[in-house]
Amino acid sequence: MPPDLRLPLFESMAKRTAYQDKIIRRYYENQDDIMLQKLGELVTDLYLAEGKAKQRVWERIAAALKNLKVPETQIQHLVNADNPSLVANLLKELLEKK
Repeated sequence: MPPDLRLPLFESMAKRTAYQDKIIRRYYENQDDIMLQKLGELVTDLYLAEGKAKQRVWERIAAALKNLKVPETQIQHLVNADNPSLVANLLKELLEKK
């Protein structure tokens, strides 16, 4: 395909409306709050999970904690301890700091 035909398609995909820009901006402004809410939901899932599902929840919790900039050593300690109450206590601390 000639380069001149690909350029208009690319340009039309890159343009966003002002409304879309506001949505994207608000998402990034509230990303920490979104991650804290997600972590709370994951803690609930962790209490209910068993077997392989529990391991998948731990992986998602580790990713959420990493996004919240929790130190890697603390994340590893929580995962190795395999204790949902420790994660719940950390979540409580993070919410109090907010």
